[in-house]
Order: sequence, then structure tokens, then C-alpha cells
Amino acid sequence: MLARKGIIPGEYLLTRLVEDDLSQLRYRAKSRKARFVAKNGGCNVAHKNIREQGRFLQDVFTTLVDFKWPYTLVIFTMSFLCSWMLFAMLWWLIAFAHGDLDSQQDNVVPCITSITSFTSAFLFSIEVQVTIGFGSRMVTEECPLAIAVLIIQNISGLIVNAVMLGCIFMKTAQANRRAETIIFSKHAVIAQRNRKLCFMFRIGDLRKSMIISATIQMQLVKKTTTQEGEVVPISQIDIQVENPVGINAVFLVSPLIISHTIDKKSPLYNLSAASLQQEDLEVVVILEGVVETTGITTQARTSYLPEEILWGHRFMPIVTEEEGRYSVDYSKFGNTVRCRTPLCSAREFEAQERSQNQTNNGPNLQTSALQERNFSKTNGIPGVHKKSSLRFRSVDSLSDLESREVMESRSLLL
Repeated sequence: MLARKGIIPGEYLLTRLVEDDLSQLRYRAKSRKARFVAKNGGCNVAHKNIREQGRFLQDVFTTLVDFKWPYTLVIFTMSFLCSWMLFAMLWWLIAFAHGDLDSQQDNVVPCITSITSFTSAFLFSIEVQVTIGFGSRMVTEECPLAIAVLIIQNISGLIVNAVMLGCIFMKTAQANRRAETIIFSKHAVIAQRNRKLCFMFRIGDLRKSMIISATIQMQLVKKTTTQEGEVVPISQIDIQVENPVGINAVFLVSPLIISHTIDKKSPLYNLSAASLQQEDLEVVVILEGVVETTGITTQARTSYLPEEILWGHRFMPIVTEEEGRYSVDYSKFGNTVRCRTPLCSAREFEAQERSQNQTNNGPNLQTSALQERNFSKTNGIPGVHKKSSLRFRSVDSLSDLESREVMESRSLLL
């Protein structure tokens, strides 16, 4: 349109279109392995071809709790309806066998009063199981069988109530619900701390109620091959978490930066900034602790892929002291800033540090060779030989006169 109006020449416009087309190079993204743990903590594992399905029925309560809410509510409703219907059939059969359904028998004492149809038997079953007791229907002493059925229905009703209500309670108070308020930083970072490369991420708890005995675990998940050629598709390697106390327990009152020092024992020891992006690995982080209010053990999980690990970044401080109390700004929870960090691996960085220390300490090592050594010299007076010995720590710690004497003694020895 611009060329048609004469604003831009057509030749220039055509050239620019060709350049734009050539400049947009199409790279094929590298295919990565499936994620083992999602960012929200869900495990990306599908169980197939399970032949022993009956094992799930051996633990019915856990199976009911693991169901999704629609299925749980359907089972909850159907359990009561089926139990009411079953005992309604029994009450109707008892009334039919005793002849209580015949309204012409006025002088006969019925087993259950006011039972004239299946509908009235169903209503009586509901009244018995939920102990409503409207008063018009009741069991008489005429039929011992009716008394036995009454006892059985009361006991079975208590069992159904206990199981279903317990299932609903456990489903509403599940530990993963508490984990929804435990947040992790979207990215992990690698930066220097005390001249050591460290892998760091931030974790925080949005609730005021604490997580008691909270522990942090880290694992590196990757595909490995043994020396015998066996391929392990999901190899889980433990990563030690940095903690001054010596254990992995954390006091999660405010957001914390969890650190892992990349040393010789770390599986990240040989990874550099460039090689990290070429690796198919995943760092899984697990927080586990006891909920203070309910006493239930909860677990929060997340993971970091290589593209989610920022090399040469560190987290911004978000805890400040305001008016005599500490304030946390969660708007900066995942913010990072660039910092000076070597792009080489921790192995190469330590090798460079050692070589630099050897270069700087070379002259000091030559002078320290005189440590704890005895020197003797002879006086210039003829016939008199006086042997004097000097014992010192290093030349730097001596006075000027003693230093000259040491150097003279060293020249005589040479």
C-alpha cells in the first residue's frame, strides 16, 4: 500500500520483504523428555495395563478418597439410597408375609403399623435409618423377625454414615489442599555464594499457620546408562540441601532461599552455563511437614527444567523491617537480578581458583622453606668459633637486623 501511494519505492519495499523473510530463520526446537513433576506438584505418570484391579477394592476407603468429587458425591448418594431401598424391600416382605397389607383385617396386630404399600415401607426404612421417628409407623412385638431387621438396619446405617462421612471429611481435609498455599519461585538461579557456585530457589508459605518440622528434599531426575549398558529412563539422584544446622529442616515463617552448593559431590558439578541447556534433566523439589492446625502431614512439590534455571542471577530481597516488624513483599517473590557469575562449570572454576592461588603463593612458598631450620655462622675473630642458631617462623615476621643475618647465613650455605 505504501509503494502504491508513492511514499516508498517499490524496489526498496520488495528488497525489504526479501530481507525480512531471510532474517526469520526457522529453528527446530529441541525435543525434550516428558516432565516428571509438573510445576503445580502433580506427577506426570500414567499407570497402564494393571491386571490386578481387585487390589483397589481391598482398600475401599482410600479408593473412595482418591476418587474425583463428582464420583464421590454419586457414591455418597447411592450408598444411602441403596441401603434405604434394600431395607424397604425387607419391611415390605415382612408386612406382606404377615398380612399387614390387607386393610380389612382390623383385629390382627401388625408387625409394623401403618404399612400399606411399598411407598410406606420405604418411608419407614428412612425413618429407622436416620432416626426421624414421625410416630405413625413403628415395630410391634408381634414379629421377632421385624425386631431383628430393625437392629440390623440401625447397625448397618451407622456403618454407612461413618464410612461416607469419614470419606467426605478426609477428602475435604486432604494434605494437598494445604500445599496450595505453599509457593515456589518460577525459576531457579545459579550464582556465587562465598566464592562457590550455588543452585538456589525461593519458597514461601502464604498462610500464618506454620508447617511444623518442614524438610526440603531435592532430586535430580535424568536418563542414565550404567557401565553394563543398562538404560535407566528415570534415575533419581539425591541433591544435598545447604543448611547451617546440618539437617534439612527449615523454619518457614517468611520466604526462604534454599541453596545447594555445587561441589564434588553434586550431580551438577560438571555442568556449565552452555552445557546445562543441552542436558535433559529435571530438578525436583519436595517440601514435607506437619500442618499446625490439623496435624496432617502435607507435601508440596515442584520441578525445574534447564530452561527454568537462570545462570548468573540472584533473587531480589523481599523482606524489610517496617515499624518494628518484618514485612514481606510477595510482588517481588520471583524477581531476579543479574550478577557476575563465571559461565564455566564448578569443576573448571575450582581448577582456576587452585591455579590462581598457586601463582599468587609461589614466592611465599620459597621464603617459607626457611621455617623451623637452624643456621650457624662463624665469627671473624681468629681461633674463636662461635656457633649461633636462629629459630623462627618465617622471614616476614623477623626484624630488619635478623633478616639480614638470615640472608647472610643463607649466602654462606650456598
